[in-house]
Amino acid sequence: MRKNFGAKPYMYPQPVLIIAAYDEAGVPNAMNAAWGCIADYKQVALYLSGEHKTVKNILQRQAFTISMADKRHVTECDYVGIVSGNKEPDKFRKAGFHATKSEFVDAPLIDELPMALECKLLSFDEESELLIGEIINVSADESILDGEGKIDPDKLAPITFDAVHNTYITLGKKAGNAFKDGNKLK
Repeated sequence: MRKNFGAKPYMYPQPVLIIAAYDEAGVPNAMNAAWGCIADYKQVALYLSGEHKTVKNILQRQAFTISMADKRHVTECDYVGIVSGNKEPDKFRKAGFHATKSEFVDAPLIDELPMALECKLLSFDEESELLIGEIINVSADESILDGEGKIDPDKLAPITFDAVHNTYITLGKKAGNAFKDGNKLK
């Protein structure tokens, strides 16, 4: 038997994305966003209010980065989600974050978060609040790479948002092989 919850934003996993952009003076800002996903092979889709300081920065600079929030930085990542850059201009520094300018787009990489998508703004629809970005580069710190030079999810330790309980949880272990295990049923 199933229990009905009505219309709720319940989905697993729901990535915790830290969106960063420079303001007009070159000061980095970041926000926590759970409403985002890969939209195409080289595109991301984010649902973000145009009132966010980070969104205003993205619209001005036409670029942003998306870092994966990780287990080691839950407090800092939560902080940039509960404090507005419109009210706290030094939010990035108060979170303990440091920035390095991306080589590929006019946006900051957050040094403490080891994986990021570096994106160029493609569009922003104010009515639907849908922001679309083109992925120009994916960068990862060597500390999270495996022996083959690929991103190791265990070393990255990304977190996901649990909207049911308002908590952050870590992702689990490997459950199967994509594009392979289903062949057993052919």
